[in-house]
Amino acid sequence: MEPFPEQFMEFHPIHGTNVILDLSGTQATRVESFANGVCFSKQPLKPGEIFLIEIEDKELGWCGHLRVGLTATDPGNLEVVPEYSIPDLMDLGNSWVFAITRNHNKVIEDGELQEAGEGGLAGGHRLGQGEVEDGGRRINLNPKTFFTDTHLHIENVRIPRDKLVGRSRPGRFSHILDDLYKTNALPPTARRSRIGVLYVPKGQDLADMHIVINGEDMGASAKGIPTIEPLHAVVDVFAATKCVRIVQVEYGFSSLQTLCRMAIQKHIVHRMAIDWLELPEALKQYCKYE
Repeated sequence: MEPFPEQFMEFHPIHGTNVILDLSGTQATRVESFANGVCFSKQPLKPGEIFLIEIEDKELGWCGHLRVGLTATDPGNLEVVPEYSIPDLMDLGNSWVFAITRNHNKVIEDGELQEAGEGGLAGGHRLGQGEVEDGGRRINLNPKTFFTDTHLHIENVRIPRDKLVGRSRPGRFSHILDDLYKTNALPPTARRSRIGVLYVPKGQDLADMHIVINGEDMGASAKGIPTIEPLHAVVDVFAATKCVRIVQVEYGFSSLQTLCRMAIQKHIVHRMAIDWLELPEALKQYCKYE
């Protein structure tokens, strides 16, 4: 992929009627009901550019979770934002949206299933954690490489892994939770889970949409998407998902802010010790949470 200038990701000011955005435009909260939570990226995505969000808050009592995807519909041209991304937005055409579940998000291709036999899974079906059932035996189709590779590779796209996996909030046992997050043990729909969407060019004016959950590529969720029109990210803050925030991803050299954070973290025993440092509160929060 050719390098592209990084842009500050924000939500589009056009969104569902039950959503409010914070002043930075990077946090979306559904304030009532379980629907009318459809949001869009403010700018179209570039090829290979991930729109990454973290689940900030949940709301018990509803069935269903976050939905993410892409749309070729310009949000600014919508007279009314659809109540649901699935099926309302998709029924308008030129939209591809993926429902996130607790387990079954991995797309399994025909070539990945060997000797499935009759009744085996067809290409495009989803399974949890990149595994398939084979007579009660579980086969890992996608070995994790979190500790051996600094980047996630999807075709010829490289995405830094350091932002793709969420971190626990500071607390007594947060260092233990951090280790769980890094090994991708965090359920996709849990708080602190990070979910991203991007598209990868596949031939002239076509692309595949990929969903990334906590550092793991879920495969091509939609194939042959036309890229003649700009593609905006879609995030549906639906049902049990209450609030999400955008995570900014750095593709090139780390920013000075990131380098400062890494230097501070390197010289402390635990993230909770950051509270004891004589630093601006905003910098403390950035060092602890990112």
